[in-house]
Amino acid sequence: IFEIVSKATSELNIGSYVIGGFVRDHILQRDFKKDIDIVTIGSGMIGELPEALSAEAFLKYLKIAMNLNVIRFTPYSNKVKKVAVCGGSGSFLLRNAIGAQADAFVTGDFKYHEFFDAESRLMIADIGHYESEIFTINLLADEILKKFPTFAVILSEINTNPINYYN
Repeated sequence: IFEIVSKATSELNIGSYVIGGFVRDHILQRDFKKDIDIVTIGSGMIGELPEALSAEAFLKYLKIAMNLNVIRFTPYSNKVKKVAVCGGSGSFLLRNAIGAQADAFVTGDFKYHEFFDAESRLMIADIGHYESEIFTINLLADEILKKFPTFAVILSEINTNPINYYN
């Protein structure tokens, strides 16, 4: 595991650290060290879809999964399998996504000229800043309830997106 993480973080030029149970067990000189948590310095994630999708099928999937009305994207002629994601304003990570050989990069806030930087090496899917972060509140609520099952969590229903769309 450590060799894989070391290679991946080296290729992506980011730092990574072992934290949590593994460190505790190492300090306590325990032989059984399977509780491994690794964090990286930086933003975004990269993963793979269960199966490669055409660009159009990927956009349809993304639109449904993220409950989107619109996606700004660059054309891409290859299948989409490896996907880089950064919530919010992630255009600064485009070079990292290309370097990781992602087929698609999902984020928000790309400027017009930044779309040209993809150079057909991957699909940029700009879903919007707010739209890329909207589910964070549910994820945080779920984590809070896992840690504190008797804690009352009330989610705001106020839309704080300053951007409106006219259809």
